[in-house]
Amino acid sequence: MDRVPVLKLGDILIVSIQIDLQDQSVLALQEDLADKVVATGARGVIIDITAVEIVDSFIGRMLATIAAISRMLDAETVVVGMRPAVAITLVELGLSLGGVRTALNLEKGVALLKHLETPRTTTAAR
Repeated sequence: MDRVPVLKLGDILIVSIQIDLQDQSVLALQEDLADKVVATGARGVIIDITAVEIVDSFIGRMLATIAAISRMLDAETVVVGMRPAVAITLVELGLSLGGVRTALNLEKGVALLKHLETPRTTTAAR
């Protein structure tokens, strides 16, 4: 089974999906990502789906589930690199991906997460 790598960039974790996701690889990704969010204290997760050409309800649910898990662990999720055909398919399937923010590319995804960031030290100091 291929595992999807999870890379760290500052307080952001980056997941670049380059393989066809099967049930086992998705479960492994969810677990790996949750473990890394906790271990690193990441504030954001970026899922790059640039290489994903075809999407089904399984992929849509997987993205929503990963976002929900990340939120529970205090990290926001941004999906980047969505192709127009993928967006159309997700809408046609009725998958709104609640809780998942999107950006056109990795650079815009990082900027979005940085914009959403609230300083922990400022809040704690009050």
